[in-house]
Amino acid sequence: MDKRITVRDLAAMKKSGQKIVMITAYDAAQARWGDEAGCQILLVGDSMGNTVLGYDNTLPVTLEESLSHTAAVRRGSKRAMVIGDMPFMSYQAAQDEALHNAARYLKECGADGVKLEGGRAMLPTIRRMVEVGIPVMGHIGLLPQSVLKDGGYYIHGRNTQEAKDILDDAVALQEAGVFSVVLEGIPAELSREITARLTIPTIGIAAGPHCDGQVQVISDLLNMGGGYLPRHAKVYADLSSICITAIRQYCQEVQSGQFPAGGN
Repeated sequence: MDKRITVRDLAAMKKSGQKIVMITAYDAAQARWGDEAGCQILLVGDSMGNTVLGYDNTLPVTLEESLSHTAAVRRGSKRAMVIGDMPFMSYQAAQDEALHNAARYLKECGADGVKLEGGRAMLPTIRRMVEVGIPVMGHIGLLPQSVLKDGGYYIHGRNTQEAKDILDDAVALQEAGVFSVVLEGIPAELSREITARLTIPTIGIAAGPHCDGQVQVISDLLNMGGGYLPRHAKVYADLSSICITAIRQYCQEVQSGQFPAGGN
């Protein structure tokens, strides 16, 4: 496929049972990796707060930081859909402000859509975005932007009422017009039920194998940080060790006079 992935392509993948692959990307190089590897979606996640910017959580990420990284990812990709992850308080305060901020991802960065967290409380904002032509990806379950309110990261939907609330949120988001929904940190059987109930694709992270697709943080997949890894992550390459070894060799060669070798 030469053209860029669209919401119609994702809907067709859901219908045919073909799994959707999404990873986070934060710059042009990572975008090219994911694009050439065959990912359908590149999410410019607010996880950049932890993985790139050195914050303890996602809350300090600013709109301008997110827009800058989203533009870089778009420039580095040719085929994958690029989704900008709206940071904390860039869409919660007022509907007009949320609409303006979401539009900047499309107009200034060339993004193919935006993602925002929250269920039924966000419906008026989501409906308005969709009405004016902004593709919106939902996100329910564990919400990283609510980490302080929730008192940490943990699996949501374990009890009957909480599971029902998450299911109702999923149905409401679909009715509001989201083209897909991320299910994070919920039991596998709940994600199975939601995926069967919805006609739009579900993308899981720490939500079991039954979703229509999966998303992982690229820094976890490649162990780029060399530190803590969440339990749901799988390391496919240890870039942290590889890079440290390479840079250590460079340091040794400079200090020994081996590099640069001759020349001007």
